[in-house]
Amino acid sequence: MPKTDNIRGLFNSIAGDYDALNHILSLGIDKTWRRRALREIVDAEGKPQRILDMACGTGDFSIAIAKKMAPGSYLLGMDITEGMLEVMRRKLVRRGLSDAVDTRCGDCLSTGLEDASFDRITLAFGIRNFPDREAGLREALRLLRPGGQLVILELSVPRNRFIAFFYKLYFKHLLPLVGGLFSGDKAAYRYLVASVLAFPGPGEWMRTMRDCGFDNVRHRAFSLGICRMYCGSKKI
Repeated sequence: MPKTDNIRGLFNSIAGDYDALNHILSLGIDKTWRRRALREIVDAEGKPQRILDMACGTGDFSIAIAKKMAPGSYLLGMDITEGMLEVMRRKLVRRGLSDAVDTRCGDCLSTGLEDASFDRITLAFGIRNFPDREAGLREALRLLRPGGQLVILELSVPRNRFIAFFYKLYFKHLLPLVGGLFSGDKAAYRYLVASVLAFPGPGEWMRTMRDCGFDNVRHRAFSLGICRMYCGSKKI
């Protein structure tokens, strides 16, 4: 598992290029994944919610949520990396959303936020970088109100062997090369690739969520399994 200080330094080093490179390397598909996850986050009846976007990074998911959430909702984006949050704040200003989203630099393993204070918690492409994933899940459970839901998006290795072969070829060789040329930090993108390949498969990860106290745990595969959405709720 990576150490907190190492992760903070890594993402600070690539914060300025992170958005552009993410969209280029995913061919823009990451935007579609976030849109599909919104159905699990935003209340269908238009009721105000309290939402926490853990490990919010440069704020793409927070911005998507802010555009869809009901009037009167509260949204907090939290990340351990100040460089990523600085990029997020500039994006919020450009989109006129500064008043709609709060930001806070903090450790998502120990947020200091009140118990049972959120209806939804989101974690998009971040939990694989947690130095203690189970601690992150338990903290999310603590912060959820009874009946509240955690929604995780995470990159994944496709199950189909043929697709997985070309996926790994691209991921292990092309992505670090392009990422390194674009950002000047090839090592950072080698780490990102390794973190995806090392993340547990869906069966194991859902068991981990249940072991940490989540109920009604389920998952959906997007884009042939390149991305997976995991949902779990807090018992009433």
